[in-house]
Amino acid sequence: MTAPADLTFLAALARIALDAGAVIRRIEANGIHAREKADASVVTDADEAAEALICPALRTLAPGTPIIAEEAVAAGGGVAPGRRFFLVDPLDGTREFVSGNGEYTVNIALVEDGTPRYGIIYAPAKGLLYAGGDGAAFKALRAPEDAVVPESWTPIHCRLRPAGPIRVCASRSHSDPSTSAFIGGFEVEDCVNAGSALKFGLLAEGAVDLYPRLSPVMEWDSAAGHAIVVAAGGSVRRPDGSPLTYGHPENDFRVNGFIAEGRPVA
Repeated sequence: MTAPADLTFLAALARIALDAGAVIRRIEANGIHAREKADASVVTDADEAAEALICPALRTLAPGTPIIAEEAVAAGGGVAPGRRFFLVDPLDGTREFVSGNGEYTVNIALVEDGTPRYGIIYAPAKGLLYAGGDGAAFKALRAPEDAVVPESWTPIHCRLRPAGPIRVCASRSHSDPSTSAFIGGFEVEDCVNAGSALKFGLLAEGAVDLYPRLSPVMEWDSAAGHAIVVAAGGSVRRPDGSPLTYGHPENDFRVNGFIAEGRPVA
């Protein structure tokens, strides 16, 4: 289905994400109606409409590949991941979406043997696309209605970590004491707060050196960013330094924190 540095496959994923972004923007323009799910997280009609577009499109692109999508799982839809599967967050950063700050994303990842291989992060309100897989990561500015044109994407790389103060990225809406304490252990030049998976993009393009998250998230929150950061030369691991793997329904697809880093000091 895919080959190393498969821009055709990445472009197909990007097209799906842009189309989902168009759906989200239309709903945003007509008024957002938010409500709480059983787990007290926020959901809107845009989350559900985007997922309803993404999942059939992925089935067409990769027939027979399981899809683990946030709203389907929340509704009790049980899908066995298998060796190769998609992880989908149709609208990451719902609280940012409701607030109107534009820091929300569409996240799509292809996972193989527990490791994210390809990832797309798309921020519709910003027209900002990150894509990566198999050692190549990219950034592009694309409105939802634009053509994808992967040949015009800009290659991006994590920057070499400086010997002195570092730049850190942290969650705008989900700060926690453990993460704050961890960041406090570094000499920090600047700490950037951002919503959704955009923080992975900032790390992948070399704007920050470290993105720690020590409170729990879900697999669909981090898989696409994980793929992009690794493709850009960085790493994403569990807080204890062990490999972060995906496809764990026995844990309800929960990730108990991670540390994402750029390239180490040369």
